[in-house]
Amino acid sequence: MTTAAPTTIPAGLPLRDTTVDLLVVGSGTGMAAALAAAERGLEVLIVEKSPYVGGSTARSGGALWIPASPVLAENGAGDTAEKARTYLDSVVAGTAPPQRSAEFVTQLAATVQMLRRTTPMRFTWARDYSDYHPEHPGGSADGRTCECRPFNTSLLGEYRSLLRPGLMEPTIPMPTTSADYRWMNLMARVPRKGLPLIVKRLAQGLGGLMLGRRYTAGGQALAAGLFAGVLRAGIGVWTQTRLVRLITDGDRVTGAVVTQNGREVTIEARRGVVLAAGGFDHNMDMRWKFQSESLGEHTSLGAETNTGDAIRIAQDVGAGIDLMDQAWWFPAVAPLPGADPLVMLAERSLPGSLIVDQTGQRFTNEASDYMSFGQCVLARERAGNPVESMWIVFDQQYRNSYVFAADRFPRMGLPQAWYDAGIAHRCDDMAELGRMMKVPHTQFVATVSRFNEMSRSGVDSDFGRGNSAYDRYYGDPTITPNPNLRPLDSGPFYAVKMALSDLGTCGGLRADERARVLREDGSPITGLYAIGNTAANAFGTTYPGAGATIAQGLVYGFIAANDAAAL
Repeated sequence: MTTAAPTTIPAGLPLRDTTVDLLVVGSGTGMAAALAAAERGLEVLIVEKSPYVGGSTARSGGALWIPASPVLAENGAGDTAEKARTYLDSVVAGTAPPQRSAEFVTQLAATVQMLRRTTPMRFTWARDYSDYHPEHPGGSADGRTCECRPFNTSLLGEYRSLLRPGLMEPTIPMPTTSADYRWMNLMARVPRKGLPLIVKRLAQGLGGLMLGRRYTAGGQALAAGLFAGVLRAGIGVWTQTRLVRLITDGDRVTGAVVTQNGREVTIEARRGVVLAAGGFDHNMDMRWKFQSESLGEHTSLGAETNTGDAIRIAQDVGAGIDLMDQAWWFPAVAPLPGADPLVMLAERSLPGSLIVDQTGQRFTNEASDYMSFGQCVLARERAGNPVESMWIVFDQQYRNSYVFAADRFPRMGLPQAWYDAGIAHRCDDMAELGRMMKVPHTQFVATVSRFNEMSRSGVDSDFGRGNSAYDRYYGDPTITPNPNLRPLDSGPFYAVKMALSDLGTCGGLRADERARVLREDGSPITGLYAIGNTAANAFGTTYPGAGATIAQGLVYGFIAANDAAAL
């Protein structure tokens, strides 16, 4: 692939007032809107607040929940649009307009084909990555999640340095997909699966370097693939450029004023403006107002520039908001002072572990999907029974068997800094461990004893851990009868403090099935669109499956571009 003439304007070069057909604010899934619009012959400009391209998409796992898509059909998944709509009707359960889910399914196949035409990306099915609620009507235990294959970021040429860094930058070149992660995490338990994958990805990463290729996976691969398409199409991207206000002509949005290095520039947009600037992840005033005053400051895993600017600016022209109490909640290892929380994904599902609150008791199914886990925590707070602290507790066998917090490989000790900061404890005696955690140790020991009894039977009669196909996906298949349960019989025992983090907020501007921003009375604001986390979640208060957040951003970007092209 050859890149077009330079179209990305670094901060410092003089900007000028300009006119385009479509202005896209935000360079995560907003790039899909830009690509779709350019394919329809529109002149497009992307403005990005940060110095990087990729948004929270680049920091994500890169999964795409794309039911009834060509990717699934080509792999014999047997999924249908009817099944997908049935499932979404069941899990959304009226918390969002049904037209939003229905149109997502209707336009999904065309979106995937557009991405195939306009980018170098290739997609693969993460088979067995179950829907998050597979027991609901239309749910799939085989899963509908796909992802971008490892991508050569050298295709970005001189613009590679503008790609937003990932959440977990590897120290060695090893492009690991989400499907790989599952088995690599079990490398000590199922070496015949995990070790060959490690060898394969190391060979791809190191071998690629020898050929001048730099492979990446996950959200980095997806963002890089979109960016490569943007460069190939010659779409302009202005980085370090912040949205200041929208321009209106009567009831219609006709452009925006942006600023870079203190200089304001006016961009007229003949067909409209697409707001794809993320949520309000790092605007704590908004989070404390709409969500919870107990949320820790800046514990979100979303891009640091997601401060709700686009949402507030759209409200200034009459836009309505919805679902502002919602986020893609994500339990994580509590951060060290001044640091970010650490990602936890499979850790909660693996046998030989449990999670307790400040009372020393379990309070939910540890292996549930991360959004449901967070919603449980906040529901308890609203009910007057808050989870003031939470700890994941595990034994030495667990520590010898699984990866923890992404970079603690089996048998590796926990960082001394965790012990020094009081977010980790280790002890041979369970009662003493409870004292170190500052939980009622008698109750804690009783909780562990009951958990051990249930684990021996393979049935969690308290919270149903292991009942769902989703729970079992991240379990240990070598453990029977329940891959999510094993008693903690012998020490030393460990406790690691957790925090409620998130992948970004998912409440925002009210939008319809055409991605048009709506006023409080439900009427559309002509020329204004919202997608991704700038819009209220198309799936209401639920997370249907891995990658539903990114997938709806891509699909609604496609929808917004086509609606604007038809004006």
